[in-house]
Amino acid sequence: MKTRGSLATLLYGYFTQRLTAQMAASPHTVASYRDTFRLLLEFAQSQLHKAPTVVTLEDLDAPFIGRFLSHLESDRGNTPRSRNVRLAAIHSFFKYAALQDPTFGVLAQQVLAIPCKRHKAKPSNPSVTADSATNQDESNMSP
Repeated sequence: MKTRGSLATLLYGYFTQRLTAQMAASPHTVASYRDTFRLLLEFAQSQLHKAPTVVTLEDLDAPFIGRFLSHLESDRGNTPRSRNVRLAAIHSFFKYAALQDPTFGVLAQQVLAIPCKRHKAKPSNPSVTADSATNQDESNMSP
């Protein structure tokens, strides 16, 4: 019988096999995802009082991930956009974990159900809009 993969083993495989070998992720993506898990493990250590080496995937359930995302915004001052980047890394990892060990399927499904947070998109050039350009043209016309 195959033993269940540890969080450390899954993270190692995710970074070495999935991101770099299979997906050919850019170094920037790998660094961003690495930073996400560094922050997550630091948060787990402070909240669960467990060393990162003994944190399990089961410890990282959906309510815990939700608290981590709230921590990013409230304590670290991250914007919803930055929070969503971290959540994308977590979602990607949980998809990988469920494929590697189907017994993590329910846990992964719950974490994958965490939605991205909506944020206001900035206009590409807020100083010039079609309406303001039209109004300027009309006001510059001589009678």
